[in-house]
Formats: sequence, C-alpha cells, structure tokens
Amino acid sequence: MDLRNIKLGTLYIVATPIGNPRDITLRAVDILKDADAVICEDRKTGSKLAKSIGIEVKEWIEANEHNESRIGDVLQEKLLAGASIALITDCGTPVFSDPGSKLIERALDLGARVVPVPGASSLMATLSILEIPLLKFYFAGFLPRQPEERQSMMDYLRKMHIPIVLMDTPYRMDSVLKDVIKVFGSGKRAVLACDLTQVGEKIYRGNLGQIYKEAGGKKAEFMLVLY
Repeated sequence: MDLRNIKLGTLYIVATPIGNPRDITLRAVDILKDADAVICEDRKTGSKLAKSIGIEVKEWIEANEHNESRIGDVLQEKLLAGASIALITDCGTPVFSDPGSKLIERALDLGARVVPVPGASSLMATLSILEIPLLKFYFAGFLPRQPEERQSMMDYLRKMHIPIVLMDTPYRMDSVLKDVIKVFGSGKRAVLACDLTQVGEKIYRGNLGQIYKEAGGKKAEFMLVLY
C-alpha cells in the first residue's frame, strides 16, 4: 500500500487516574473528548471514567491480551482514515504492565505518530515518597507464576544491590510478602504502597517483618520497594 499521499491519524497513549479521578490532566481530558475513538480494556470502566470527568466519548473499542491482534486491524483502518485514537488502560499509564504494545507497533509500522500523554503512574507515585536517594532502581514487576521460575527470579533479585520494585494483583499481595521474606529475610528494609490516591491509601515503612505484621493477609493494589 502506498501511504505517501495518505494523511495518517495519531495514536495517543493517555494516562488516567490510578484511584482519585481528580488526578487526570487537562490535556488528557481534551484528547479523550476530541478523539474519534478511545481504545480501553473494559468499556464499563472507561465509561465510568468518562462520566467522572464530564465528557462523552464518540466510540469505544475494547482491547485486551486476547483480542489485541484483531483490534490492531481496526486501529490500522482508522489511522489510515486519518482518525485520532486514544489508548487508555483501566487505570494509570497504558502499556506499563498492561496491553497496548502490539497496537503501538502496528501504528508505528504504518508510519503514524504515537504521542504520550503523561499523567498518573503507580510506579512514579511510589518512588516519589521514598526516603532514600534514588539514583537507580530495578523494576521487576510481576514475579513468575511457576515455582521454579519464581525462585530463580527471586534468587537473581536478591543478588542485586539497588532498590527493587515488585507489583502484583491485590489477591497476591500476601503471598508476595511471604515470598520476599523467605528470600530476603524479615530484616530487609522496604516500603509497601497500597491503594495509592484512593480513600484507603496506606503506606507501610520499615523492615519486611514489621510490614507483614501490619499488612499480612490484606488485599490492595500495591507497589513493594525493597532496598
């Protein structure tokens, strides 16, 4: 296909609030309002966001890890037609531990612009409240599910001498804390940031043993920093 005479559309990667709806940026509101379509993980969640910021979205397109390739075809068609498309996730910055990379790849293959619209990030929010100088860190994200791979990764992380950031789903917070205590020891210093920007926001600081006494058995959206 000869794209030289085609005015391609733009794909905007739009960060949305991680809890408090007031954390959305003015620029993000304008882009979501003006976009020809908004790609989201879940339309119900996206519609709730749109209602909270007082806008009407022209068209919703649901994309997840199961249909991202098919939605890529839809995205390509719209970008070739010159459309403005916004990509959001359920919360926070898209593609960061969420679907979206395949859509960005498709847009770039066409030669379309991919524009970041920064905003709320659970990672940056957590790093911003650390009481230590942060010259570098390692984002380990979600630990592997398979026991052998999980143990191997934990052993690898234990040998690093920089702060390590872990995250997982709320229902796995307790098991993650137990695992890191086994590998790093209960005396390892840490910060556990739970439900950031939400009404029940809670920051636990101290060694892992102390943190587990307070947060063990609980469920929350969380970031765990070991240092």
